[in-house]
Amino acid sequence: MLIVTGTVEVSLDRVDKAIEAAQKMVAETVKEPGCLIYEFSQILGQSNQFRVYEEWQDQAALEAHFAAPHMAEFQAVLGEVGVVSSDIYRVAGGEKQPLR
Repeated sequence: MLIVTGTVEVSLDRVDKAIEAAQKMVAETVKEPGCLIYEFSQILGQSNQFRVYEEWQDQAALEAHFAAPHMAEFQAVLGEVGVVSSDIYRVAGGEKQPLR
């Protein structure tokens, strides 16, 4: 299993457009083979910052996601909304277990 997580910050005046694009992206991505979890959520108290959290079955599923048409569409919108910062990374090789 692979985990992709991090944050994205967009221009304050383009938050609504980012949310609309993210909603479309999530709706299509969760249908992809190998997608276990896909979340894009607004960080409370920071209206222009978003948390990305994804779980993928394997690298092949993640690569297929990157090649999907809805990913290209989402990336184009990110270019329009003025990404201020992006800190997203991949975690591999871990085993998922309950915290307690």
